[in-house]
Amino acid sequence: MEARNDLPHVVIVGGGFGGLYAARVLGNKPVRVTLIDKKNHHTFQPLLYQVATAGLSPGEIAAPIRGVLSRYRNIEVLLGEVTAVDPSRNVIQFARNELTGDPGDPGEIAFDYLILATGASHNYFGHPEWARLAPGLKTIEDATEIRRRILLAFELAERRARVLGKQDPINFVIVGAGPTGVELAGTLTEIARRVLNQEFHSIDPARARVILVEAGPRVLPTYPEELSHSAEEQLKHLGVEVMNNARVTQIEPDHVMIGDARLPAAVTLWSAGVQASPLGKTLGVPIDRAGRVIVEPDLTIPGHPNIFVIGDLADAKNPDGKPVPGVSPAAIQMGRYAAHTILDDLTAKKSRKPFVYFDKGSLATIGRAAAVADFGKIHLSGYIAWLAWLFIHIFFLIGFKNRLIVITEWAWAYFTFQRGARLITGNSDAVAPPEHSGT
Repeated sequence: MEARNDLPHVVIVGGGFGGLYAARVLGNKPVRVTLIDKKNHHTFQPLLYQVATAGLSPGEIAAPIRGVLSRYRNIEVLLGEVTAVDPSRNVIQFARNELTGDPGDPGEIAFDYLILATGASHNYFGHPEWARLAPGLKTIEDATEIRRRILLAFELAERRARVLGKQDPINFVIVGAGPTGVELAGTLTEIARRVLNQEFHSIDPARARVILVEAGPRVLPTYPEELSHSAEEQLKHLGVEVMNNARVTQIEPDHVMIGDARLPAAVTLWSAGVQASPLGKTLGVPIDRAGRVIVEPDLTIPGHPNIFVIGDLADAKNPDGKPVPGVSPAAIQMGRYAAHTILDDLTAKKSRKPFVYFDKGSLATIGRAAAVADFGKIHLSGYIAWLAWLFIHIFFLIGFKNRLIVITEWAWAYFTFQRGARLITGNSDAVAPPEHSGT
């Protein structure tokens, strides 16, 4: 049965964790829901690095939004980009169809309740020109581009060595030692030393250097210091070179400047910071330095209790004053909270209580059977932490098919040291790693 037009209209912008879980709570409830996203798929972002390092294919960590929500007859899914919100009129401005130029596309959509869950993008700290030279990792497109650059670096080195009779240095420089940077660094080292080591004739991939550059004093700075040190030791054991207290001052096609020192780079990857979606700026309410909307205790914006901001777009705090981290479990909890709050409003069931984030712990994988886990008073490192990371991520994958495929691929990779998604794809005119990275 289709949703009735006289029901309250809830608009959700963003099909990430927060938006999707909010939609699921509202599914088949007495509301009319419209979910809008620029992409037609939900991406399981914690495993993007596996696509970037050729361990998984894009379809194994993504699912069509329409398919995920198909059993909810009151939910409409629209493909498009929301460019602004007008809180005074309760409307969003919906970008016209860029593919067809159809003038009949809606310019505005009205709502009774709005949930903004548009996430964050890369933050290059005032250097947008670095984006072309050092891609970050937020989308499927980012992951396949990084995969292309990594694999192409080895191919170009093989070609040059075949012609010149010697191997040029192959340096992979990763800027930022948060979870994404650590994951990329550890897996890249594994690829060079365990996966590609027997596949080239003119170069030795194991001679490639993976250099993790962190501006602060330690890797995984948001983790307890004990786990940061454990992570660094595990990285070094894998062969990663860690540079702490090293601030990047310039990025060029074939090198990175660390202060005044020149570090040659065949491929540079960015994982040093995020910037909230620009949509938050259109609300006309206070935002923080990263562009996140400073929300009320119930995740709404000041003066508008019907507009919720969740996930990476929200600067939210627990009642004890501690900030809510920008991680997928927090976005999921926020999405559910916003949806349940809307339903409670409509039934006048109870007054609103502030959002409280329940921290179930943090995990970061470093490489094969290497990880760290922070479960409050319980800290885990090594193989046990890696198993916990593996099964928790499998559990949260959208759809049984995805879980089955991913666990099969991981089992194959674990026992054979093979990575089956080593495809160089993309626009041949796109930036390629330089053929010579210096000495």
